[in-house]
Amino acid sequence: MNSEWSLDVLYKGYDDPAFKRDLEAADASVKAINDAAARLGEKSPGETISEMIGLYEEQSGIFFRLYSFCGLSQACNTRDEKAAAYLGQLMAKSSANTKARTAFDKYVSSAEDLDAVIAGDPKLTDYGYMLRNVKADSKYLLSEEAEEIISLFDISGGRAWSDLQSSLTSSVTADFRGGKVGLSAIRNKAYDPDPEVRREAYEAELACYDKIKEPVAAALNNIKLQVINECRLRGFASPLDQVLHYSRMKRETLDALFTAMKEYMPMFREYLKAKAEALGHKAGLPWYDLFAPMGSSDRTYTAEDARDYLLNIFAGFDKDLHDMVERAFNESWIDFYPREGKVGGAFCSGLRPLHQSRVLTNFDGSFSDVVTLAHELGHAFHNLNIEDHRPLNNDYSMPVAETASTFNEHVVMDAAIAAAKDPNEKLALIESQLMDTTQIIVDIYSRFLLESGVFDNREESFMFPDKLCEMMKDAQLKAYGDGLDPEYLHPYMWVCKSHYYSSGLSFYNWPYAFGGLFARGLYAKYLAEGPSFVKKYRELLHATPVCSVEDAAAIAGIDVTSPDFWRMSLGSYRSKIDEFKRLAKEVYGNR
Repeated sequence: MNSEWSLDVLYKGYDDPAFKRDLEAADASVKAINDAAARLGEKSPGETISEMIGLYEEQSGIFFRLYSFCGLSQACNTRDEKAAAYLGQLMAKSSANTKARTAFDKYVSSAEDLDAVIAGDPKLTDYGYMLRNVKADSKYLLSEEAEEIISLFDISGGRAWSDLQSSLTSSVTADFRGGKVGLSAIRNKAYDPDPEVRREAYEAELACYDKIKEPVAAALNNIKLQVINECRLRGFASPLDQVLHYSRMKRETLDALFTAMKEYMPMFREYLKAKAEALGHKAGLPWYDLFAPMGSSDRTYTAEDARDYLLNIFAGFDKDLHDMVERAFNESWIDFYPREGKVGGAFCSGLRPLHQSRVLTNFDGSFSDVVTLAHELGHAFHNLNIEDHRPLNNDYSMPVAETASTFNEHVVMDAAIAAAKDPNEKLALIESQLMDTTQIIVDIYSRFLLESGVFDNREESFMFPDKLCEMMKDAQLKAYGDGLDPEYLHPYMWVCKSHYYSSGLSFYNWPYAFGGLFARGLYAKYLAEGPSFVKKYRELLHATPVCSVEDAAAIAGIDVTSPDFWRMSLGSYRSKIDEFKRLAKEVYGNR
C-alpha cells in the first residue's frame, strides 16, 4: 500500500504525450464551441441545443483530465511551478468560452416551449433539470462581453488571491521546541495526548500567523469585495442569496436549520463544560484543549490499521462501499501524510469518468484521522453512485455535498461505540464523535457569523488583521458561549480555513451543518429500517445532481423545510452527551 497517491491514471507527467495532446484538444474544443455559438439559431432549437451539449460533453472530458492532474499535483506541492503555469493556461482557455456559454444559456432560456424541446430528445431529457436551471439562472446573466470580462479578471483577481492564501498557509512554519513545523503538522498536535504539547503547539500556531496575516487579510478583503460587486451587477440581493440560488435550496430550509441549531447550542456547551471540568479547567474549555483526547486515546493508527478498521466496519453496511474503500487503499487513491508544501486539511476529488477518486489527508495517526478518512471516502462513495449520469450531470449542490461523507462517520462511530466495553475506550469514542459534531454545529456557526460579518463590513471598510481577529473571537463567543474559556480562543481561524477564500463559492460553512444533521437523520432511518434502507439511501445520492435539495430529501421521506426534522437530528445527541458526562466523571472523577 502506497502512502502517496498516483496520478498515472491521468498522465505520467507533464511530458506525457497524452498530456500534450489534451492541451491541443482543449484549444480545439474551445474553438469548436465558439464556432457553434456563432451559428446558434441556424437549426431547430432541439438540434441546436443537442449539438452544443455534445460539444460541452466532449470538452468536459478533456478539461477534467487536465484540471485534475494539475490541481491534484499542486495540492501535494504548492511550489509546483508547472502546475501553477498550466492551471493558469487552463483558466484562460476556459474563459475563452465565456461569451459562447453566455450566448448558449441565453438561447436556451429564450427557447419557445423549452419543456417540449427537452421532451423531444432523449439526451435533452437526461439534461432536463440542468436546462431548466439554465433558464432560471438567465435572469442573473450579464451581457456576453461582461461575462467574459468577469471571467478573465477573476483569474488575476479572486483566484489569484485564493492561491496566495493557499501558498502562504502551506509554506508558513511554526517555531516549536527548537524546530520548524508546518502549519498542518502543528495544528495536528491539538490531538496530542500530552497537555503541554497541545498548549505549546497552540501558542506556536498563533505566533506563526503573524508572519502571514497581512497578505492573507488582503486576500480575504479583496475576494469578498469582488463577490459583493459581482452580486450587485447580477441582481442578487446578497452573497448568501446567490449561494442559496445556486445550491438549489430554499431560504426556508436554511432558516429551519439555523432555528434548530440555535435552540440546541446550550446542549453542546454543556458537553464542552463537562469536558473542561474533566480536564481540570474552571472557566470553560481553552481552545488548546478543544480537541484533547479523552479516555483511552493514546492509541495511534498506521494507514494499514485505518484500512483494516474501515473495511471491517463497512463490510457490515454495504458491499459496494466496502469494495470501493478496499480499492482506494490498494490502488493508490490516497495521499496520507503531511509534508512541506502540501496543502492542509483533507478533501476528495472525484475522477468519475475513470471510476475512481483521489483523497488527500494529513494523517497523523489519531482516531480522528481515521474518521476523516471515512469522511472523505464517503465523498468517493457519493461519486460512485452518480457515475452513470451523463457527463454534464456530475455536480451535486453544496448542501448535499457532505451527506455521504458524514453518513460514513456515523456508520464508523456508532459501530465503534457499540463495540466498546471498557469505560475508557467508550469515553474516547463518544468524545471523538461529540468533538466532531460540535465542530460541524457550533464551530461552523461561528464561521458563518464571521463570513456574514465580513460581507456586512467590507463595502464600508477594509478589515485589517486585528479587526478580523476581533470579529473571529466575537463569533466564537456567540457560538460557543460559556463552553469556551474567553481567555483562550482562536482569533486566527479566518487565516487557516480555505473555505473563506473562494470568489466562486461563498459560505462553504453551513453545508457542513446541513450535511451532518441531514446524514444524522438518514442514519436514524437506517437504524429504524435496517438493510432495506441502503437502497433508498443510494437512490437519494444518485438523484442529487438532478434535483433540488428539498426533492432529494423527499426521496427518503424527509421535509427539510421544517425545523422539526433538524430538531430530531440534534436531539439524538442528548443521550450521547449524558453518557459522556457520566463516563467523564467515572474515568476522571471530580477534579
